[in-house]
Amino acid sequence: MKVRVLGCSGAIAKDCRTTSFLIDGEILVDAGTGVGDLTLDEMRCIDHVLLSHSHLDHVAALPLMVDAIAAQRKEPLKIYALAGTIQALRAHIFNNVIWPDFSRIPTPEAPFISFHEIQVGQTIELCSKYIEVLPAVHTVPAAGFAITAGSGCWVFTGDTERNQAFWDRVNQLNVAMLVIETAFSNREKDLARRSLHLSPTVLANELDCIAKGKNYPIYITHTKPAETELIMAEIQRFDQTEPCGPNVTHDIRRLRAGQEFEI
Repeated sequence: MKVRVLGCSGAIAKDCRTTSFLIDGEILVDAGTGVGDLTLDEMRCIDHVLLSHSHLDHVAALPLMVDAIAAQRKEPLKIYALAGTIQALRAHIFNNVIWPDFSRIPTPEAPFISFHEIQVGQTIELCSKYIEVLPAVHTVPAAGFAITAGSGCWVFTGDTERNQAFWDRVNQLNVAMLVIETAFSNREKDLARRSLHLSPTVLANELDCIAKGKNYPIYITHTKPAETELIMAEIQRFDQTEPCGPNVTHDIRRLRAGQEFEI
């Protein structure tokens, strides 16, 4: 299974694209501005879109991508999301005010997109991959995902704050790679808490929830461009000292757009 990072920034700036991952060229996980770097042919190959939640940095490119390729598709683009996310997309984006309602265009019987509700704890099969919907703790209904083609799992937290239920489940999985958000630096820890995002100190506490003996690469995503270097420096400091303990370190790396991983 190949995972291609289209975008992993918490906001836009030059060379910064917001959250989007492409799985084997067929499944899109979130639809941030990174989607805009795909060619039309690459967009046409996408049949399924998994959305972690409704915030703009995770869905901004979805209506534009549909507009770019829908007329060239033979089947609707299938969008999988929590009920609250689908409700938000219908009410605030595909509402014939911000954007046409492509779930009813060109006809309700043969639309350009179709919505498919998912629930936390559910596992669905798409394109010979198994996708488990994981819990997230955010300001709107949100989820993470664990995706596998039969061996190790690529795990994505989505946007989240402290989340014991997530670790309870992830510790039962064969994790090959974890992508976890850390949106704010420690100096913005109060803002991070209010907006239900992680900061490096809270990330350290969360990583303490990883079961003993579990060791896999951890990639940091969703950093704000103005704070990325500071966030990574703060993470490096805690990973070498407390609270992880003198004998416990993690393989923590910065995620970058354009990276590709074989799982």
